[in-house]
This record gives sequence, C-alpha cells and structure tokens, in this order.
Amino acid sequence: MPAPPDTRPATQHPGPTPERLRAALAQVVDPATGRDIVAAGLVGDISVRDGLVQVSLLTDRARAQAMEPVRLAAERALSAVAGVRNASAVLTGHKPGAQPAAPSSKPVLLPDVTAIVAIASGKGGVGKSTTSVNLAVALAQLGLRVGLLDADIYGPSMPRMLGLNRKPEIRGDKMLPLEAWGLKAMSIGFLVEEETPMIWRGPMVMGALEQMMGQVEWGTLDIMLVDMPPGTGDAQLTMAQRVSLAGAVIVSTPQDIALIDARRGVRMFERTKVPVLGLIENMSFFSCPNCGHESHIFGHGGARAEAARLGTEFLGEVPLLLDIRTASDAGTPIVAADPDGEAARAFAMIAKRLWEKVGTARSAGPKITMS
Repeated sequence: MPAPPDTRPATQHPGPTPERLRAALAQVVDPATGRDIVAAGLVGDISVRDGLVQVSLLTDRARAQAMEPVRLAAERALSAVAGVRNASAVLTGHKPGAQPAAPSSKPVLLPDVTAIVAIASGKGGVGKSTTSVNLAVALAQLGLRVGLLDADIYGPSMPRMLGLNRKPEIRGDKMLPLEAWGLKAMSIGFLVEEETPMIWRGPMVMGALEQMMGQVEWGTLDIMLVDMPPGTGDAQLTMAQRVSLAGAVIVSTPQDIALIDARRGVRMFERTKVPVLGLIENMSFFSCPNCGHESHIFGHGGARAEAARLGTEFLGEVPLLLDIRTASDAGTPIVAADPDGEAARAFAMIAKRLWEKVGTARSAGPKITMS
C-alpha cells in the first residue's frame, strides 16, 4: 500500500527581523579589532521593509577605504538570511568613541514633510529634471511650501535650471537649502564645481543622499519633489527604504523604447511598495510657433496607453517647445518665465492634480508593514 501523505505543516522561515540580521552580521569580523562588527559597535541603523534591508556601518572617515571589504562581507551575510530580497550596507562616518545610534526598523528622515514624491524615469533624456523643476515651481505657485531635492548625484542639473550657483550656508551642524522661485532646493551640484565628475561608488552615493535629507534644515514643508536619477539603482532603493514616500511619478516620452524603460520604473516602485501616482508624457507633440500645427515627432499617446495598461493614472502631457529648453538653460523655469504659456498651463494642471492625490491624505502619515 502507498504511504499515507505527509500532513505535517511545511517549515516556515521567519521573516528577516532586525534580530536575525544582527545575528548574521555578528559573523563578520572587523580586521582592525579582531572582533565581530556587532560587538565592536560598528552596526548602526537596521532598516527592514518587505525583504529589502539596509544597514548603516559606523566608521571613522579615515577607515572608510579599509572598511570596504567589511561592507561587502556584511552585504553577503545579510543576503544569506532567509527572506532577504536585497541587502545594502552603507558606510556612515562618526567620531571615534561615539556611541552608535539605536537600531531602527522604520524610515526616520524628513519627518516634517507632509508628502514626499519621487519624480522618476526608466531612462535618461526624457526631461525628468525639467519636469521636476517646473512641477515644483507650479506647486509653489499654488501657495504650498515646497522642497526640491536633486537626488541625481552623478548628473545634478538643479543649479543650472534654477539659476543658482552659490554654496549653501551652514548653521550649526546643518546646511540651509537654497531658495528660488518660491521653493527650497538642495543638490550636490551646489557643493561642487559644475564640471567636477562625481566618481563615487554606490555607498558614497547613498550616504550623500541621506545627508541631503537628514543634514539639511528643510523646515516644515507641504510637499517635496525628489528628482531621481534615471534607472532603478541605489538612489531609488535608498529613497524607498529611508523615507515615507507618498508615491512616485514616472516621466516618459511617447516612443516605445522610452515606454519599455518606464515599465521597469513602475515595476521597481511596485516591488518596494511605493504607490505609482501616474505617468506624464513629456515631449508629447511639437507645436509650430508660426502656424500652430502639431507634429508628433516621437509618436503620441504612448504614455496614456501605457498608464491604462498598467492600471495607473495618466497625469498629463507636456509639449516639446523650444522655450522650455531656453528657459531652463537660462535658469528660469518656463512656469515662471511664461506663466500663461502652453507649457506652463500643462505643468500647472499636472501639479494641481498631483497635490489633489497626495495633499489631503498624508496628514496621518503612511501605514507601513514591516517584515
């Protein structure tokens, strides 16, 4: 006779809790002391969210280079824990002898911002930064307290687009954001010369991004737009894990190749449990300044159709106009340069709809399910 079926419940692995992750990190040795990094006091914040893990490793700046093998070993140890889908260890500077911060399993940055919205794209060259700047100015024109964070560490464009070329002031241990066009802004481009290349590895990028959120005196804001770098890399993961994002907006052009990359952006935010608020079609059509004839240079309606296919909202379309480019290059966003023009009206409508989606539902804060 055949053996009876095994009705015993399958073994369930518990999720990646901070305690299990800390135990895994205890297997990593600090070569300078010969002790494990937990006992040596080098493990700071541990953030866990839906299988995405980020850990801060505390180190003196002078040891940053020597700590890189330890950081990589920590990531391998974290990745081996059952239930971990992605693990990131970030080197964070601290003074020798200072006590590490208490472990935390929830985002703690930017607590005084009502709604934080990531403006993203799957690829570069679709006008994401131009869209971010003009939406921020349009939101400020609605009377809102607006912040604009340039998270594109490798290619910061905010200084040129906002017409700002000075360094931020320091007050105590924090920087003051620069102000222009009714909003507050911060970019790595304010801190380095325009032609200086940022030859940084991922941990340095994530550290810089966290500093621009946590070590800047943003004050109380109604909304902050974060101009994300293109793609689905370290900066996107840092934002998803370290702040309570109200949602993400995906910018695309109408052609198929851009829409393919836009889909990747949508799926990335879905996997990190960040709601996608909608799609914007930039360079949607060219309107001849002489006769007003519309030409669909890159196609038309692709982002609208893609939004419907993905089950998200189509927020609007922005025309391809020479004035948008010239105004951006001159440091005057088109929304401010020509507030009654076609482009400004398009950005204003999108900004109004964006605030309708996030402005009234954020006062109580998000509900975050922790693994």
